[in-house]
Amino acid sequence: MNAPAPPSPAAPRARGSLRLRLLAGTLVWVVLSIAAAGWSLSQLFRDHVGEQFHALLASHLDQLTAGLALDAQGRPQLTTAPADPRLARPYAGLYWQVDRIGGERGALRSRSLWDAVLAVPADALADGEIHRHRVTGPDGATLGLVERSVRIADADGGGESAWRLLVAADEQLLQEPLSRFAGALWLALGILGLGLALAVVVQVGVGLAPLRALRRALARIGSGEARRLEGDYPAEVMPLVDEFNGVLAHNAEVVERARTQAGNLAHALKTPLAVLANAADGRDDELARLVAEQVGNARRQVDYHLARAQAAASRLPGARTPLAPAVDGLVRALRRLHAARGVELAVAPLPAALAFRGDAQDLQEMLGNLLDNACKWAVQRVVLAAERDGRQLVVTIDDDGQGLPPERRQEVLRRGVRADEAVPGSGLGLAIVADLARLYGGEIALAESPLGGLRARLTLPAAD
Repeated sequence: MNAPAPPSPAAPRARGSLRLRLLAGTLVWVVLSIAAAGWSLSQLFRDHVGEQFHALLASHLDQLTAGLALDAQGRPQLTTAPADPRLARPYAGLYWQVDRIGGERGALRSRSLWDAVLAVPADALADGEIHRHRVTGPDGATLGLVERSVRIADADGGGESAWRLLVAADEQLLQEPLSRFAGALWLALGILGLGLALAVVVQVGVGLAPLRALRRALARIGSGEARRLEGDYPAEVMPLVDEFNGVLAHNAEVVERARTQAGNLAHALKTPLAVLANAADGRDDELARLVAEQVGNARRQVDYHLARAQAAASRLPGARTPLAPAVDGLVRALRRLHAARGVELAVAPLPAALAFRGDAQDLQEMLGNLLDNACKWAVQRVVLAAERDGRQLVVTIDDDGQGLPPERRQEVLRRGVRADEAVPGSGLGLAIVADLARLYGGEIALAESPLGGLRARLTLPAAD
């Protein structure tokens, strides 16, 4: 049960960002709510101002009605003039007019009309009834108008006459407060919207902070800095953290059990193989040779698959192996092993930060096989160097031996293939290295060495 390697930061996202989803959804709702509130408030204020506008006209109409009388000649006159000073200024935007129904239009009018006369639709008016109209006034201005019909007794008492009373005002008087209110309203709502947007951004950032912390904790596991998720998380996230830590613990247990079972199986097989080898040893017949050959094949198969099983079981998340200590131990052992041949095993300076994202035993298995192979083929010198290339750890091992022709370099990476039967070995070393590297997402490549022999270039995942 192996944990998958963490994805590269450059890998494309399978789904959209949760942060962007929350921000977009909330901000769209805020914008729509503010727009609806602005429109509603504008309409309410427009209705209110409209009612106030017509209430003002009705008030002037009442004053005009109260002050209207007829003189001795039956002509209309005002006993009390309306108090609004705009009615005395030409084209001031507020007007009144008195028409005789069925007779003279503009028989009496405000000074503000100057020489203009208001024209209204010829509708039927009941006594005292008020009608509203929109008409064109002086200078082409649009006016809001209210009208009423009244009957006034003649001065001689011989009868009565019907009169139409008109009061009008420029609708610009209505639009100006609406425009001022709309400007102030949308400015206020805009500031409110910016404040809400900032609050949404902060809220989403604070709300998703535990997930960012969780992502960093997972990255530490992937880079080998930690073996389990650590940290204090909200109650909604802790069950996920506990479950994941439980999976990691179970995974480690399964890995250890797999390693133990692989080792037990190998030892169980080696014992009967040793008995068969001893039984065939010392005999020179065809059966003995066949048994020895098959025992050797079986031993190579056991060694190969044991190494693979242990490697596959070792890919625990959080594994991190510094490179320099592993190389130092191998170099010391191989220098003693090949001291009789006088091979110089040199190591280029290794930065302390270089580390392999994997198991120490697997790293030693790969480097040990490559170094041992290089020492077997070298004439005098073997050089190991390492560097980090992005997220990869690159180890190169050069020797000054006879090298390999290009057509054989891929062949020797296959299981059981040996470059020279005269050189001791099972032909499994490079194959095991190639399999281990592939299990970790790396590779082994062979090329010509600057020293004249063979270069082995091992690429593995680097730990942070």
